[in-house]
Amino acid sequence: MTPPAQGLLVKLGGTLLDAADSRDRLARQIAVARSDGHQITVVHGGGKQRTRFLAERGVQSTFVGGLRVTTPETLDAVLKVFAGSVNHELVAAINRAGALAVGISGIDSFLVEAEQMDPALGAVGRVTKSNPALLHLLTANGYVPVVACVATDRQGQVYNVNADQMAVACAAAFRVRQLIFLTDVAGVLDAAKQVRPLLTAAESRQLIADGIATGGMQAKLNAALAALAAGVEQVCIAPGAADRVLDRILAGEPLGTRIVSADGGPND
Repeated sequence: MTPPAQGLLVKLGGTLLDAADSRDRLARQIAVARSDGHQITVVHGGGKQRTRFLAERGVQSTFVGGLRVTTPETLDAVLKVFAGSVNHELVAAINRAGALAVGISGIDSFLVEAEQMDPALGAVGRVTKSNPALLHLLTANGYVPVVACVATDRQGQVYNVNADQMAVACAAAFRVRQLIFLTDVAGVLDAAKQVRPLLTAAESRQLIADGIATGGMQAKLNAALAALAAGVEQVCIAPGAADRVLDRILAGEPLGTRIVSADGGPND
């Protein structure tokens, strides 16, 4: 039995959007979810595309603490790539699949506000607030908002924001029931390198404390924990390249890793 329609946010990693066939496959699933009555918002990354854009122009990247320093040149690339080509290619694919997508960013209508994270990082932003009115307006009228991960402050300074953090901010403000991270990994691995189909918040924190979840997966789990703390009922980290991945998750299939606040989950 198909579960009832619900608000959800899907975050797509930029790697999944680099090839037209992968982008079109995901766009078709997003369109199906919308036609099934789900009020769906999409947030996307684009780090691979940005790196290629900068390399083609001979711009060297500098990293501090694992984060790319966002110089004026880098910020220009963020706007042209994230809010430009990546965003609009995905919007076009979703429209072609039969839904009505609208490309926006955190800048639009102060959807997401940010502040400078660290002067050493340049225009890298930390989310301070999200204003969901635009998402409500669009989804209530049948549109699929497609959000690029740039934000601004009230003085108009533009910031490059981590896409996972952008997804959490939008999911929390929009009060979605489920946040789905579609990534290039099978899910969260335990010490035996096996995918855990279900994790509680406490177990997620333990994987980080034990040094099992590191790097990108540690960042994903921290994002998931922040979403749960903000009232999102469950977070799913799943392989975006899997066949019919979004359809299967929304049908309740245990694909990837589902993360909930406590044992049993919100609907068990």
